[in-house]
Amino acid sequence: MTMSAGSRGGGAIPASDLMEVLELQPRGADCFVGLTPPTPLQRIFGGQVAGQALMAAIATVPADRPVHSLHSYFLRPGDTQEEIRFEVERLREGRSFSTRRVLAKQTRRGEDVAIFALTADFHAGERPVVEHSLPMPDVPGPEGLPGLDEVAAAHPAKVTNLRLMSRAVEQRYLSDPFDPAPRHGSDTVSRVWFRVTGRLPEAEAVHAAALTFVSDLTLLSSALVRVGGGWGGSVVGASLDHAVWFHRPVRADEWFLYETDSPSASSGRALGLGNIWAADGTHVATVAQEGLIRSLED
Repeated sequence: MTMSAGSRGGGAIPASDLMEVLELQPRGADCFVGLTPPTPLQRIFGGQVAGQALMAAIATVPADRPVHSLHSYFLRPGDTQEEIRFEVERLREGRSFSTRRVLAKQTRRGEDVAIFALTADFHAGERPVVEHSLPMPDVPGPEGLPGLDEVAAAHPAKVTNLRLMSRAVEQRYLSDPFDPAPRHGSDTVSRVWFRVTGRLPEAEAVHAAALTFVSDLTLLSSALVRVGGGWGGSVVGASLDHAVWFHRPVRADEWFLYETDSPSASSGRALGLGNIWAADGTHVATVAQEGLIRSLED
């Protein structure tokens, strides 16, 4: 599908940067190909392959059934120089639910290997018997909060990856992501305002995929606030799995608040939980992820 996107003022990069990632090309029955834009990163950003896999699943589902949840596993690092093939399996086509399984593959030494697996469920929606949501915390809005430029000025050696992502996603911080002071007790929650730079197409499916892309940005870092310092230096991490529950529609190109915390970490793995609210206070998604955190000095 071809989708257009506009841009905001102030020198913002158009949302077409993200759409270039999310647009997939058909290749045979229920098979799609995605590309990785030129990047100095050694492996593909997890949110990219998750968003692309969701778009592949969406392409095989009726438009009146939006995604309500996805569960996924990162199996191998993605090669930024290789195309990704997304093979979709139609697991269920019920009266109100559709389920898809997507396997993302790349070529390694002449052999196809799986790098990512996703299962997504889609629901036509029903009259609710119960309806409630988690209230948004009382925090300042994004206007006036420090952005990436201010963070870069304070930590010039630690923002390379954030710089790359900022081409497609704007960020406003309620706390310093590289604060060296450890945080404990009730002070371990991190909050960041995000929005895709520019304007995305109107399709709800595109915004769900864009939200999936962004949801991988800060979740694993929630485990590091207890030791302080954030990413960089001798600490590295990798996502192992990722799940998103989509409660209500959201515009990913308008400001939304992402709150994250890590309830448990052990054996080199850390669990992160996140909640996402639209700027009007609507609770739109819940996210969970387990990741690997290692010290290069071990």
